[in-house]
Amino acid sequence: MTTSRSRFNFTALVYILPLTLALLLLVVLPLLYVAAMSFMGRGAYGGTIRRFTVDAYESLADFTYLKAVGRSICMALKSSVLCILLGYPFTFIVARKWKKSGKLLMFLLMIPVYTSSLARLYSIVIMFNSSGLINTALMKLHIISSPLQILYTNGSITIGLVQYLLPFAVMPLYSSIEKLDESTIEASYDLGAGKVKTFIKVILPMTFPGIIAAFIILFVPAIGTYFITDVIGGGTVYIIGNIICNQFLSARNWPLGAALSVCVVIFILLMLYLYSRIGNLDDLGAM
Repeated sequence: MTTSRSRFNFTALVYILPLTLALLLLVVLPLLYVAAMSFMGRGAYGGTIRRFTVDAYESLADFTYLKAVGRSICMALKSSVLCILLGYPFTFIVARKWKKSGKLLMFLLMIPVYTSSLARLYSIVIMFNSSGLINTALMKLHIISSPLQILYTNGSITIGLVQYLLPFAVMPLYSSIEKLDESTIEASYDLGAGKVKTFIKVILPMTFPGIIAAFIILFVPAIGTYFITDVIGGGTVYIIGNIICNQFLSARNWPLGAALSVCVVIFILLMLYLYSRIGNLDDLGAM
């Protein structure tokens, strides 16, 4: 018995050791180094000076950074909510009504995830620019006399975020809806509740963990996906991801970039902790 258990422990260790080392070397240690860098001084020509200081964190009180954080949270909230509002009805119909073809539809929906993100974003640029499909159609219909300024606005960035993130909303929603307890739904109907009341009182609360999981999966990348604002916003709209990138590559203020990165990581960890208290972490693994 002891030999069998020790053999099992050794086998398990062999299996998990490579992944543990990879996570340690590629995730944990770099994050710790970034955290340490945020407490260093700024070099005259970039890089860091190895002396302890909190200057980088004091700089975060600047209105420019607070405004970027507020804009990032606002855009992430809007795009995440829109993705859930668009994805939930589709996922509900696929999971409940089209069960036979549901797997195929989900596979087709995930194809854009494996397509170049830049190609998908530039398709939006082509549609929304002054000579694009939308402006051309509106002008030919004599609805407008001159092209509308659709690109390089907060609205176009939100559309780009929704287009980029929507497939990621569907998987946790599908996982949650697929696991609905049919007996509970039937009991609601037997007690006289209609379809609308059953959906509001029974189905929606049962799928709430999946909704929260989808929100986290969407919100986390949305708050820092800066290449969307670069392509669709034309570099005129800054979110927290743009500022972090600029601090490392352009301004060469590595401690400030590291401090901003640490704040984003802490915010993400806080969201995951809150979800672990109110939801089911299995839904996060649906991806």
